[in-house]
Amino acid sequence: MTWTRSVLTVAMLWAVGGGLFAAQEPPAKNPVEGNPDAIQAGMGLFRGRCAECHGMDARGVRGPDITQVWASGRTDGGLFKTVKEGVPGTEMPANPRILDYEAWQILAYLRTLAAPAPTDPPRGNAQNGERLFRINCASCHRVNNAGGHLGPDLSRVGAARSREIMLLRIRRGLEEFRAGFEPVTLTPETGQAIHGVKKNEDLFSVQIMDTRERIQGYEKDKMKSVQNDTKSAMPIFGPDRLSDSDLDDLLRYLQTLRGFNPAVVP
Repeated sequence: MTWTRSVLTVAMLWAVGGGLFAAQEPPAKNPVEGNPDAIQAGMGLFRGRCAECHGMDARGVRGPDITQVWASGRTDGGLFKTVKEGVPGTEMPANPRILDYEAWQILAYLRTLAAPAPTDPPRGNAQNGERLFRINCASCHRVNNAGGHLGPDLSRVGAARSREIMLLRIRRGLEEFRAGFEPVTLTPETGQAIHGVKKNEDLFSVQIMDTRERIQGYEKDKMKSVQNDTKSAMPIFGPDRLSDSDLDDLLRYLQTLRGFNPAVVP
């Protein structure tokens, strides 16, 4: 009963005031941080609205690990904007239906999951890592408007993925595929199979980007088969292709790619 009254009181306060922070910059500090009732409410909101992408433990599924957002320099006010407005050019959508007090409750709960900043000094040489990226990765991945289109844009990968996750994906390949990058093989009635990533599909046709980065549409009934591949178009970079030392350098470079993030203080 106490929890219910507390949450209703906060909700009424926001409603009566028209949203205390709606018409101005959000406060630098979360006004409900550490409040047990707000944390409890935030847990329910997070699990219902955020966990599908970020995981129940906030360590990432389709979306990034967000347990170190404060340790990496984000602010309460900036994160509030991210929850409400999303991040342009990423899968993080705007959430206009989340009320201001709900956004603060989510952040109050997320604070309880926050991990400290890593104590290990960063490994690797970012300059050599950038060179390795150009050689091994840039034909498929873009960074800051340069590179290929076959794979996802990596301009923010350092903010979106932990070092451990990036290491696993480089060494073992991808286990899941983002929309627009699912690997597919089309087998025509005659001629060679066509490999690429799926961009659009309906009952009668499929549109892909082939390995030459050409967008092509095909009618399914004119294909012998349309096969969704389980193996990523991204090759596996084992030690025979990328030494442990070079991998450290590449990962160090990727960690510097943080793109624009409104949750970071300039």
